[in-house]
Amino acid sequence: MPDMDLALKEAMNIDGAIGVALVDYTSGMALGVAGGTKELDLTVAAAGNTDVVRAKLRTMEMLNLKDGIEDILITLGSQYHLIRPLTGRSGKGLFLYLALLKNRANLAMARHQLKKIEEDLDM
Repeated sequence: MPDMDLALKEAMNIDGAIGVALVDYTSGMALGVAGGTKELDLTVAAAGNTDVVRAKLRTMEMLNLKDGIEDILITLGSQYHLIRPLTGRSGKGLFLYLALLKNRANLAMARHQLKKIEEDLDM
């Protein structure tokens, strides 16, 4: 079972990856990051995407949806941003955040690979 650093490294090997973070959505803090650019500050992105996850969880609760979030996709002009909450007992309250260049990424494969990384990650 990969540890956090290995999981982040694996995520950076996904075609088109420009940055990845493991984030605690109760605090908004990035527990680990890899990659990033001058324009993509992963600690700022982690904090901002915490609000996205919290809002979706609140909305699901208000709608009385008894389901889990598989992933959240944000599509920008030149990038995809994937948010994948960890489902394992030890990963409760955490999510993986992956930013991809649209012109280099295969979205279906990236989702599949991120799911595999999430399943194998043991926190």
